[in-house]
Parts: sequence; C-alpha cells; structure tokens
Amino acid sequence: MSRKSSRSAATRRTSARTAGRHGHLTHFNAAGEAHMVNVGAKPVTDRLAVAEGRIVMRPETLALIRAGGHKKGDVLGVARIAAIQAAKKTAELVPLCHPIALSAIDIRFDTEDTPPAVRCEAAVRTQAQTGVEMEALTAVEIALLTIYDMCKAVDRGMTLTDIRLLEKAGGASGHWRR
Repeated sequence: MSRKSSRSAATRRTSARTAGRHGHLTHFNAAGEAHMVNVGAKPVTDRLAVAEGRIVMRPETLALIRAGGHKKGDVLGVARIAAIQAAKKTAELVPLCHPIALSAIDIRFDTEDTPPAVRCEAAVRTQAQTGVEMEALTAVEIALLTIYDMCKAVDRGMTLTDIRLLEKAGGASGHWRR
C-alpha cells in the first residue's frame, strides 16, 4: 500500500471516530477497528424503542391482505410472529449488537389506502445495560420482508420504505422522540 493510500485510510478512520453525538463512533476502537462496546459498567435501566416502516403495494394486494383471502393464510399474523422472532435474534444478525433479554415485544399493523400500504410498528422493552433500538428496527424489517415473501406471487413491485426509529427511552442519553 502506498503512503498516500495509508494516510487516506487513517484519515477516514479518524473522521469516523470523531463523528456522532458522542464525538466518535462507538463501535470502533482507537485503532479504527470494529469492536463490541463494553457496557459492563453501565447501570441496568428500563429501556424502550419504537420503530416503524411501510410496505407499499398494489390496491389488489392490500385487499387480499385485509380480507384474509391470501392462499398462504393470515399474512399479518405470520408477519407478527416473524417480527417477534427477529427481535429476539437481532444479536445473531447484527454483528456488534449485544444479546439482551427482552421483556416485551408489541407488533402492530395498520393498513393505509393512499398509497396502499401496510404500516408496521414495533415497540420493544427490556431492563438492560444497552438499548433495544436494533431489536425494534429488525422486527419491523423482518415483518415487512415476511409480507413481501407471502405476497410476492401476486405483487413483485412492493416497496419497503420509511423504516426508522420513532422513539427510544432509557439509559444515559435519556428520552428521544422523532
């Protein structure tokens, strides 16, 4: 590697470390290497994260879901179970995410006419040393992917969109709401 390449890589690592709310990205050590954050000294607190997302589809696809007329069965019921499983397996899917015990997972679906869509909201709770934002976001993503999987035979043009954190509470950073 040339000196110029080496310097630009070092500059990128330094820039990455100095970004973010705390002045650095917490999943990188001083050498710029990825690592799991040590949360051992943090107090256990009640934590909540709420995330949402949508899957936009053709009106006919939404009508099938609403009527329960899909030949694969209860699309939203299956998506709810998939979301709960996903939240519990987040640490297996996201490399630097801590495995934590979840106290509650609430998955809610709403259908929307304009544009035709299913909105998923996931609220995840724990008492832990780290937050549950990743679990809530993962639950939403997998719920929407499950809806896509179950409905793709009738609508391959569905679009997952607007996946985002709405709220988080607990821990040193306190309460945040979009």
